Amino acid sequence: MYSVGEFIVHPGQGVCKVEGVVQEPMAVYQLMPIGQRHPVRISFPLASADKLRPVLSRDEAIEIIDQYPTMQIDPFTGRSNALEEEHFKQKIRTGSCLDSVRIVKTFQTRIAETRARNKKPPVVYERILKQASQRSLEELAVALELTPEDVRLLFEQRIDEAQN
Repeated sequence: MYSVGEFIVHPGQGVCKVEGVVQEPMAVYQLMPIGQRHPVRISFPLASADKLRPVLSRDEAIEIIDQYPTMQIDPFTGRSNALEEEHFKQKIRTGSCLDSVRIVKTFQTRIAETRARNKKPPVVYERILKQASQRSLEELAVALELTPEDVRLLFEQRIDEAQN
């Protein structure tokens, strides 16, 4: 069971703060999504708590950032952009922060390769990149007690260090 004040990851809303636990009429967590323009408190049944997961630890967050320059991209390709989008969105919803970071790297690479061929990348690539980036930056920011922009700068520093 999660405690009031604890940060957790909701499959649809991303990182949320547990604001309370209500027992009547049905046992639910009162969750407040963070990092959204207009967050709305959501109720999530305690009976489905197995779909929630704790935010990763500070050490795990640092490890993900450190391994980013050498991280392998996700090799999945579908028969269509719609199948790829469904696969990656499901992975973002149910996977770990590491999965989201790997998806970010995958789609940054795919977009760069497409542009290198003087082609316009599919809109779905940008959409998946944005969703995975937002999800991973929010979780890493909470774990490291930084802003998402500071986390983005840490990634850029690691990439620069790896290239030099």
